[in-house]
Amino acid sequence: MTNHEIAKTCLGLYRKMQVIRQTEEELARCHQRGLIHGACHTYVGEEAIASAVCSHLGTEDVVFSTHRGHGHALAKGMPPKELMAELFGRQTGCSRGRGGSMHLFSPEVGMMGTSGIVGPCILQACGGGYSFKLMKTDHVAVAFFGDGAVNNGAFHEGLNMASIWKLPVLFVCENNQFATEVPFAYSAGNPSVGSRGVAYGMAGLTVDGNDALELHRVASEAVARARSGGGPTLIECVTYRTRAHAEGMGDFTYRTREDVEEWKKKCPIHRLRNKAIELKVVTEEEFDAVDHEIKTLVDEARKFAESSPWPDAKTATQFAYSEVSVSSKVPIQNTRPAAGREITMTQATHEALSEEMAKNPGIFVMGEGIGQRGGNFKTTAGLFDIYGPARLCDTPICERGFVGLACGAGMTGTRPVIDFMFADFVLDSVGEIVNQIAKIQYMSSGRLKMPVLLRGCIGIGHSAATHHSGNYYAMYAQIPGLTVVVPSSPYDAKGLFKRALNSNDPVIFLEHREILSVKGPVPEGEYEIEFGKAAVVRPGRDVTVVALARMVHLTLSICEELEKEGISVEVVDPRTVLPLDIETILQSVKKTGRLLVVDEGFAPCGFAVDVAAQVADRGFNDLDAPIKRINGAFTPTPYSPPLEQAVVPQPEAIAKAIRELMRE
Repeated sequence: MTNHEIAKTCLGLYRKMQVIRQTEEELARCHQRGLIHGACHTYVGEEAIASAVCSHLGTEDVVFSTHRGHGHALAKGMPPKELMAELFGRQTGCSRGRGGSMHLFSPEVGMMGTSGIVGPCILQACGGGYSFKLMKTDHVAVAFFGDGAVNNGAFHEGLNMASIWKLPVLFVCENNQFATEVPFAYSAGNPSVGSRGVAYGMAGLTVDGNDALELHRVASEAVARARSGGGPTLIECVTYRTRAHAEGMGDFTYRTREDVEEWKKKCPIHRLRNKAIELKVVTEEEFDAVDHEIKTLVDEARKFAESSPWPDAKTATQFAYSEVSVSSKVPIQNTRPAAGREITMTQATHEALSEEMAKNPGIFVMGEGIGQRGGNFKTTAGLFDIYGPARLCDTPICERGFVGLACGAGMTGTRPVIDFMFADFVLDSVGEIVNQIAKIQYMSSGRLKMPVLLRGCIGIGHSAATHHSGNYYAMYAQIPGLTVVVPSSPYDAKGLFKRALNSNDPVIFLEHREILSVKGPVPEGEYEIEFGKAAVVRPGRDVTVVALARMVHLTLSICEELEKEGISVEVVDPRTVLPLDIETILQSVKKTGRLLVVDEGFAPCGFAVDVAAQVADRGFNDLDAPIKRINGAFTPTPYSPPLEQAVVPQPEAIAKAIRELMRE
């Protein structure tokens, strides 16, 4: 570089670092004044890393970060006033007061969020990289994380996925020697993070994290590699945070004052300044001018944050779901047809997926064996030949990894479909679903959408035993931000699946294995079924039975027998557990006066409990008898057929419960 170019680089890096340093020091003072109401994790001592890496990024490039993310946000272009206002809990904050220190969102500048959980940013950056690869752009995704994250499963799964798919991702490890208070030298069998890149088949190197100019050079090469299709890079930046893990925490039970003071002498800001003056490319006066400029900027930012209004308490629940729930214009047809072309549930969802993939190039499917093999249940049969490996992507066995990737992909403009075969398998990724996918829209105040569809089989049968038989709809239905779909017919399966493929909210789509081959009428034209709209699958006069999935079929199997006894049964299938169409259930109970809920899932804190509680609360005066519930046995699922049958509600038990209700 020429002296002019060196000077420009030095001043640019110095300015970014001073923005971070002065903002953080002011935030530390504000924490002492009580202006910050929760945690405050500062980036003091590490400013060179974010400044050097982000100086090579444009607005369309994206950053995913961890709880110590102030510096990343500021280096990516977030104004200090928005950061300060967020930590003060004000409406003008970058997350509108929903996030605080650990949850910073500014998608307008490519800052896609910080997380209070260790590791998800690694997977989300893979998702951003996958979106960019799929859409054939030259954008880059960056994950910033601490040394503690490299001992987390997300690190292994993320780097492995990025390597095998050559994703345009930078993995930047800020090795500040301690994961919270645990020394990295103790917690890592291989304390050389940079050397691990080779093990994953990618470029990996270790850099002095306080040398801004060397970091700038290394980051330039890594970003160029990513943009040109050369794949990911792992950069270990050896550095040190010179303030406590979080403001107000004790700092010298696990490290010494002498160590901290020694690292302060290695300050990256002073180092860059001294180097530039030594090279005679920047003068003291020029650096002083930057210092004064940033001081004014930070002072104004603090005043802005202090004077900003509090969020309106009435908006506390806003943005858990998208304000525009779907993006399609397909006709809504909530009512099941009586007759017509008959196909299976598997064929119905396959048809929906094929139709939507033809229209939307941003839809891609990930899972084990869903490519050429077509899926364990033929959910993607033949689609690989049409759309190829990027859109029908076989994955390693790393459910947390590719579910976390789906989160990042949804944030960056594509629409992932995760086919996890059995619902039990995805339990390894529950943290990514509950802490990330379900909350991103809320934490970003609706500025990021989460169009992720997670599908898999539930239900007891086929002697599948305890790790292939779970029913998890009640668990997911407790999580705000999710939609939980449990279809019982081919018609419902296609209409609800198409709705899910056009939803701006994350959808858990659970298909009961024992009814996948059940046939039913499905029109050939396109249609959608709204979420939260139950189906009255059999009208009746005397008793309402609410049932899901296979339990709908078992209930219907005894209705004719009961009709001969003079008992008319109305069967209501909610179709979605979240949202639950309680209005249709209440209308039915008002007509019949009796309610039985049949649920294959467990009784404690379950689906049947919720239905019964809501009806008791809102429809008590319409009841002529106590509400009854039938649930699967509260036990892990056994293997042997007689044992398996004993833990599932059977038609005889359903009929008995209905007869008992009629005698009440």
